[in-house]
Amino acid sequence: MRVMITVKAAPNPSQVYGETVCVAGIRLDTDRPQWVRLYPINFRALEDERQFRKYDVVKLRARPSSRDPRPESFRPELGSVVGDGRMSTWERRRPFVVDLVNKSMCQVFQDARDGRPGSVASMAAIRPRKVQDLEIRPHPGWSPAEKKKIDAYVRQLALDEDGPRTPLQAPRFKGWYRYLCQSPDCKGHLQGLYDWEFVRLQRRLTGLDDAEAIAELRSKFLDTMCAPDRETVFYVGNMQKRMSSFIIGGVFYPPVGTRR
Repeated sequence: MRVMITVKAAPNPSQVYGETVCVAGIRLDTDRPQWVRLYPINFRALEDERQFRKYDVVKLRARPSSRDPRPESFRPELGSVVGDGRMSTWERRRPFVVDLVNKSMCQVFQDARDGRPGSVASMAAIRPRKVQDLEIRPHPGWSPAEKKKIDAYVRQLALDEDGPRTPLQAPRFKGWYRYLCQSPDCKGHLQGLYDWEFVRLQRRLTGLDDAEAIAELRSKFLDTMCAPDRETVFYVGNMQKRMSSFIIGGVFYPPVGTRR
């Protein structure tokens, strides 16, 4: 498949890989653009030439996931990943994204409730009518189950490794967008933000106290990405264990008036 990467979710603990990342994108090799979810991917283990960023275009082999009934979910062959250019401007990215924008988050939730597991779309692009807030709170740390995975990974040592393994550190903060979708009857949504960039920015703010760091995060992810002069779209996806729950994996925010 040929994919424009749109989502790199924050890494999660893994007993086998140390950490895994859920990546999503838009397939460009099909008759019409369509979503694809690629999991698991361990970015720390990827060779330099196979690393990629959001809005890079990659070619790879992947097969439908045998452990995940969601129709967009594929298991990638990491050794097959090859870069194939980059959608470097909002103008180049926009046509593919707008073709997949859903009517409303309320409708996505209704479809998830009405359909059988695996029979309805598990990914969507949502244009909020009004972004009300970005709530940011301290991260409570890894759960006991997540700590168990990390500890098991750190205790192992592969034959080709010459030093101790580094445990995945929990982020400093968690974030939730509060917004109204396009449904006229929408009573509001509160959805967690699981964007890799949200966590990466936190790592760069270690010299600031909590209030200062939160202000920087809000400046980027609320004041800039959700500003009135931006055509904000949320990339949302559901969770395998709770298919009626959707989280935000990333934000598309071209300036208003960007041409198709």
